[in-house]
Amino acid sequence: MNFELYVSLRYLLAKRRQTFISLITIISIVGVAVGVTALIVVLAVMNGFQENIRSRILGITSHIVINSYNGSIPNYGKLIEEIEKQSGVVAATPFTYMQVMISSGGGVSGALLRGVDPATVNRVIVLQDNMISGNFSDLKPQKPTPDNLSPQPGIILGSELARNLNTRVGEFLTVISPSGRLTPMGQTPRSKLFQVAGVVKSGMYEYDNTLAFIGLSAAQQFAGVGDVATGIEVRVSDIYDAGKIAENLRARLGNPFYVRDWMQMNQNLFFALKLEKVMMFIILTLIVLVAAFNIVSSLIMLVMEKGRDIAILKAMGATTKSIRRIFVYEGLMIGVSGTLLGIAGGFGLCAILKRYKIIELPRDVYNFSELPVKLEALDVTVIALAAILITLIATIYPSRQAAKLAPAEALRYE
Repeated sequence: MNFELYVSLRYLLAKRRQTFISLITIISIVGVAVGVTALIVVLAVMNGFQENIRSRILGITSHIVINSYNGSIPNYGKLIEEIEKQSGVVAATPFTYMQVMISSGGGVSGALLRGVDPATVNRVIVLQDNMISGNFSDLKPQKPTPDNLSPQPGIILGSELARNLNTRVGEFLTVISPSGRLTPMGQTPRSKLFQVAGVVKSGMYEYDNTLAFIGLSAAQQFAGVGDVATGIEVRVSDIYDAGKIAENLRARLGNPFYVRDWMQMNQNLFFALKLEKVMMFIILTLIVLVAAFNIVSSLIMLVMEKGRDIAILKAMGATTKSIRRIFVYEGLMIGVSGTLLGIAGGFGLCAILKRYKIIELPRDVYNFSELPVKLEALDVTVIALAAILITLIATIYPSRQAAKLAPAEALRYE
């Protein structure tokens, strides 16, 4: 151990003549620890919320969506075969969508009607897993029975949409499309009777309030467009490679197709979450800054108390750089001690929140009752480095003042 580190340890651990300096040092360590703990816990909770939102978005929407500038895709079966040859693609399914109005005995609401292929849709989006009532199999075309020679096609509603319509599984409702047939009297809206086959809840209000699903063939018949699809939904093996795979598909398919991945389709939401995370990091770093001011005060008072010792060390041959290092080391030891305590406290508090579910959230708002917590190594590393850097900066002024102390001036009245 070099003598600068040895002296700084002695100064840090030795009993002070003025207890107030020791108290400020303890407050500095506690302040850094509290700031680091708060940063770790808050960012872990925000990571948990972000992952939860991402999983819910990808539970009801696909990783990649392929559309055509022509408006529709006629030979979508061959296109799906071509897409599934791309490395990283797990499955693909066709879909259609249209703006409609849905009317039931309990209300009227606008909706986005999506036609999905019951045979392949659950390989791409987890529609079945998000259903809270009814059966997904009822979406498939039903065979006529003696009691009902022409059964109505099924429809699956978002949970908020079903609540607005005041309808339940098994009831009937009317779907009206404004793009109807042209007649001498004008445009006649299309309408068709559907039976509610189930209710799906993704946890995202925008989706649950507007989405309704019917079978692909029923959607094609209702729209009167023939065997065409509006687009293709694609599932990939790694969601974080979706951008690269989308770029490869864009080059492979060419015109008239355009390809978007889930990050592009939800970039406003995830940018807002990222910005909120950065702002919380900046705001909570102020706690560490307050502790850094305490470190400055503690070191300045220590320089004043140890003026004679500094003069003796200089008289014995200690250089200006060595004196500066002594107080830099002491400030760093305060910062590192507080940072390590803060990391331990952050990990401990996150473990408690995960295990004991102390904080409960309203399930009807968030669709989950426990506080989501997800620790990321990069966040912890950035927090630790930021805390140590702030404490290092806090040592610059006191260490320079100690290094400038003249031995003759310090020992004049001794």
